[in-house]
Amino acid sequence: MKPIKKAVFPVAGMGTRFLPATKANPKEMLPVVDKPLIQYAAEEAVAAGIDTLIFVTGRNKRSIEDHFDTAYELERELEERNKEKMLRIVREILPPEVKCVFIRQSEALGLGHAVLCAKPVVGDEPFAVILADDLINSNEKPVLSQMVDVYNYQHCSVLGVQEVPMEEVHQYGVVDAQSSSDRVYEVKGMVEKPAQADAPSNLAVVGRYILTPKLFDLLETQERGAGNEIQLTDAIARLLGSQRVLAYNFVGKRFDCGSKLGYLQAQVEYALAHEEVNEEFRDYLMSLDLGLIDRRKAANG
Repeated sequence: MKPIKKAVFPVAGMGTRFLPATKANPKEMLPVVDKPLIQYAAEEAVAAGIDTLIFVTGRNKRSIEDHFDTAYELERELEERNKEKMLRIVREILPPEVKCVFIRQSEALGLGHAVLCAKPVVGDEPFAVILADDLINSNEKPVLSQMVDVYNYQHCSVLGVQEVPMEEVHQYGVVDAQSSSDRVYEVKGMVEKPAQADAPSNLAVVGRYILTPKLFDLLETQERGAGNEIQLTDAIARLLGSQRVLAYNFVGKRFDCGSKLGYLQAQVEYALAHEEVNEEFRDYLMSLDLGLIDRRKAANG
């Protein structure tokens, strides 16, 4: 099997849950402390050995391309002002050997369709898919690196999963899986956003995939599913008819930055771990009078 060298980032979604902030700015460019979500995702991919980043974009996503491009005017100004640290940060967003490719998804037909748009660049190689609004912090290896290790040993598709409360399974693709070894499960089936009574487990697929190129053939003939969209989960379920698929319960803490609460939780925890602001931010949190805030909220209706 070929090594995993390409990663697909579906970034064409409208981010309606964060309007009006995402009216003209992609949700993937929302910052967590001092880096946008898409940069965290790209760094995770590069740490896993990826050298080609494929961004499937849509309307109002130009700022993502600009973020990973060279900013000559900004660099010149930073040089003139002798701001060497800032200049280094701007220049080292990605290593020079990493290539970015941008593909336009002309119509929003779902995650499966977005992944299919990357086929001309991926070709016949296995590849990763990363959803940037699933921000995952791991004190061990980055999550995609953990999954690449599983792929290199098992040589088949690997889905990143985590246990979620049963009352939340309707928000996810859920796997029917049998434990194979530590944190690794043999996938027997998948259901997209099942009702709680119909869910085969509470193992939910979250934002990280390693997939074989066979999936593209299935996506090309995949009928629309939940939400009248081409669902990646449905195509993976069909892949089970011809290939093994594993689920890997990764080591790490996930923040659902597609939701306001998850995004705010990420801000707090990443700020508390940030070397520049952690102490002052911790002191600020300790100084908050939450009772006073609640009273002000009540007074304002």
